[in-house]
Amino acid sequence: MLASIDWVGFMFAMVVVELTPGPNMGWLAALSMREGRKAGFAAVAGITLGLSLQLLAAITGLAALVAAAPSVFTLLHWAGVAFMLYLACEAFMDGRSAVPANMDAARGFVRGVIANVLNPKALVFYVLLIGQFIDASDGPVWLQSLILGLIHLTIAATVHIFIVLLADSLGARLETWRTSLAARLLFAGLLTGIAIWIALTPMRV
Repeated sequence: MLASIDWVGFMFAMVVVELTPGPNMGWLAALSMREGRKAGFAAVAGITLGLSLQLLAAITGLAALVAAAPSVFTLLHWAGVAFMLYLACEAFMDGRSAVPANMDAARGFVRGVIANVLNPKALVFYVLLIGQFIDASDGPVWLQSLILGLIHLTIAATVHIFIVLLADSLGARLETWRTSLAARLLFAGLLTGIAIWIALTPMRV
């Protein structure tokens, strides 16, 4: 199982998506700058829990879709391309500065959970992007989804912890970089490149 996974492509895509400036990054940076590492780490735990719940929902839904219509991978393939292009556009357009957070560690944890459980993009991400690397003939879809999803969660938590540490030490300089034109162009270009790579990769059916 997972023998046909393009691990280099998968890891690169996961890291780029998580490093792309977005709502979680902006909020974590603002919270850590204002309240310190303790609140930032609590928020990371909340975000990770929220994403875990989305992953479980995606695994159930994806497995059901494939069981009902194996050809759904064709739809997921092109939907994944469209989703990456959407993320690229969003990365370029989002130059807004995050509003500094004002909450303790417990409230930061709860906010991290709720924000990610109620974020439909998280569910779409797991269904569409993780689905690009699954081969229905290579083992149970739900198990492949779970393994790849857990790898993503590990990468996401690592990047989020790194953001907390950077924000605590660099302060406003991290936020200035996050909203800069250079950063937005860089990640928009990388995400577009991933979309093109997905489009050119043979579909796994």
